Amino acid sequence: MGCYRGFVTGLSNGSAVRMMGMSSKIKFVLIGGFLGAGKTTLIGELARRYSLMGKRVGIITNDQAEDLVDTQNLRSQGFDVGEVSGACFCCSFNDLITTADKLVGENRPDVLLAEPVGSCTDLVATVILPLQQQLGDRFELAPFGVLLKPSHALRLLKQDSSQKRSGFSPQAEYIFRKQLEEADYLLISRADLLSAQEVYSLEQLLAKAAPGVPVFAVSGRSGVGVDDVIESINKPAIAGRRLLDIDYDVYAAGEAELGWVNLSAHVDELSHEIDLDQTARQLVKDLSSRVIAEGGEIAHLKVSVLGGDAQSVANVVSNDGLVETGLLAQRSVTGNLQLVVNARVAMDPNDLELLCRKVVTEISRNLQGKIRDVTSHALRPGRPVPTHRVRASD
Repeated sequence: MGCYRGFVTGLSNGSAVRMMGMSSKIKFVLIGGFLGAGKTTLIGELARRYSLMGKRVGIITNDQAEDLVDTQNLRSQGFDVGEVSGACFCCSFNDLITTADKLVGENRPDVLLAEPVGSCTDLVATVILPLQQQLGDRFELAPFGVLLKPSHALRLLKQDSSQKRSGFSPQAEYIFRKQLEEADYLLISRADLLSAQEVYSLEQLLAKAAPGVPVFAVSGRSGVGVDDVIESINKPAIAGRRLLDIDYDVYAAGEAELGWVNLSAHVDELSHEIDLDQTARQLVKDLSSRVIAEGGEIAHLKVSVLGGDAQSVANVVSNDGLVETGLLAQRSVTGNLQLVVNARVAMDPNDLELLCRKVVTEISRNLQGKIRDVTSHALRPGRPVPTHRVRASD
């Protein structure tokens, strides 16, 4: 699998000197979870609360391709954000360290919040423990939290052999279950939209799927349960507590099922006012309708509409999900816009890219604008080949 245990080669001597000279460790917090779980919203709320406590915060986002909506979203909220693109943290470990070191050099944070790619697992063995073993004198590794979206969890955990599958392949479901298995604590997202009975049902299902793992219901949007997350982060981590026994062939097949498209376009010559929030919601709605009509299974569709210094972010996280607004602009603009689409769908990525281009072109035409500079990147994630992987015998 191309995995080995050794010293980090991506940290320069100058970086090492700077970091070793620091009087206290930087808290490193990794929040995992499947695509569309709400990690970015939760991380934004955590960053806001730490800032109110007087702590400096850095954030690291991660994606298989560039033009990440999450990075723009968090930067627009005023946070220091670095991005690791082109591969997951585990396969770009040295890039993760380089990005962290840059954030440290620019404005040394007290807390680093990191959001891995949503289709990744085995992060304890490939990211957390390598960081702890090799850079434990510089970073204090927090317990590993995994966030899950309620609709996804219910469909996967309630099904039996006689029921219809979740819409994803068994291989993709395998990734979700492995994410639960390695968590130090689990977070049920969108708690503000759930009844007490729904939360209880999910807690019971998770107690069977991940025995002994603490479970909290949270909402990054309303702030419900975020104090519980901070309390969990502050608990001392137990190294090697949840190393996975994982089949990388099944893991790779599950990732390869998903088509990934990142698209960016500019729309110019807008002579009338355009409502950014309405445009973002309409773009997501049109994209999801077309994906479903083509037989795709949505893991996450997220769009950003930027105009002037304002940004609106909207998304949908399943075929039967509602359009949600993750960031309100509450602004109308004229002149020009930038549209950014991040699509994660179980369908052929080339078909998905063509669909995204068509919908963006149609939206631009409906806005009576001129579209230009359309760039897109379509892919299926390749086989994970971690830079480092700690095994139970190490």
